[in-house]
Amino acid sequence: MSAKIISGKEIAQQIREELKKEVEEMKASYGITPGLVTILVGENPASVSYVTAKQRTAHELGFYSVQDNQPEDISEEALLELIDKYNKDEKIHGILVQLPLPKHIDESKVIYAIDPNKDVDGFHPVNVGKMVIGEPCFLPCTPHGILEMLIRSGIETSGAEVVVVGRSNIVGKPIANLMLQKREGGNATVTICHTRTKDMAFHTKRADILIVAAGRPKVITADMVKEGVVVIDVGVNRIGKTPEGKAILCGDVDFDAVKEKASAITPVPGGVGPMTITMLMKNTVQAARQTIEKS
Repeated sequence: MSAKIISGKEIAQQIREELKKEVEEMKASYGITPGLVTILVGENPASVSYVTAKQRTAHELGFYSVQDNQPEDISEEALLELIDKYNKDEKIHGILVQLPLPKHIDESKVIYAIDPNKDVDGFHPVNVGKMVIGEPCFLPCTPHGILEMLIRSGIETSGAEVVVVGRSNIVGKPIANLMLQKREGGNATVTICHTRTKDMAFHTKRADILIVAAGRPKVITADMVKEGVVVIDVGVNRIGKTPEGKAILCGDVDFDAVKEKASAITPVPGGVGPMTITMLMKNTVQAARQTIEKS
């Protein structure tokens, strides 16, 4: 058996087409253009790449978008003042500060400083709290993208045994919480594994749906999964370069071996990655829509 490939690239494109129509409708009916600012501190190559992709997508969807680059040595106070400026800017509906930040800046203070109504990353404690109790909020982008992939691929989650490998605040904890809830894409029985888990394979072999966000290349091998499992691989690991200097990427799952046992699996690249940026755009449109509903 060879698994069905769940293409995040294709699903993301479907959602972007939907968002593009919604943006056009908002402009025509209400004169509102969704506004997104991405704040980049320093010149970390990976961060520059991520922010460039986010801005390119925002432009393609017809957003009002601002790229605000700041030097590596910007003070914490100056960065917080910048965020406050965008909190008050009515043209901006979503604020994203690209992480990680330089060591002299407290990331928690920066996240807390963003207006929860503009927190399109879904990291502010107000949004995290609402997510946990199942109230409407901005969902964190990668977990939200995983849910959309499962739903749009017709994967049944209700009653499923879901195993999440990884307990980060960005992926592991929120996706586990969301899949527990009484909601579309939820109603699952969820187990979380991490670096202190004894006999991880015992848990992963029980999974109907296995979500891996461990940050280690090919940590999940074929002997750790059962026949027919659905595998969502969140990992993106650089394991070398081609002769032309292009990065060679792999996931946290041994794709070639595991796809022979899985019923469905996401590739790396082209799996979860495109969904993360798309859900950021979806959250920004949602934020703009909320301003219309309040007016």
